[in-house]
Amino acid sequence: MIKEEHDLPVMGASQGPAPTATTVINIQTETSVPDHITWSLFNTVYMNWCCLGFVAFAYSVKSRDRKMVGDLIGAQTYASTAKCLNIWALVLGILLTIIFIILFFTGALVFSVNIMHTMRQQRGYH
Repeated sequence: MIKEEHDLPVMGASQGPAPTATTVINIQTETSVPDHITWSLFNTVYMNWCCLGFVAFAYSVKSRDRKMVGDLIGAQTYASTAKCLNIWALVLGILLTIIFIILFFTGALVFSVNIMHTMRQQRGYH
């Protein structure tokens, strides 16, 4: 919060050594609280392993609601939880996708080797 002091002369008073009235104005600067709603929506749609993206989206919406009400501390709390969930959803999504791709291609390789082996064995019996 920024405090500004302004000296205002009292009406009808002389401008000499007489005491002056002081007014303090509190100006609230809008604090930007990121709610991570776009990131949460991306994780919900594309990398929703273990439903972490959906839970992060719910916390992002709660953060935005708290910000609209004016509860900045509550908004920051929900936003930090949404950020943490988004990080976990992204890391797990990338890791599990890489593992799935590796397993898929190694499984396809093993399957094709077994088919070739079976075909060679059947040719020997004909």
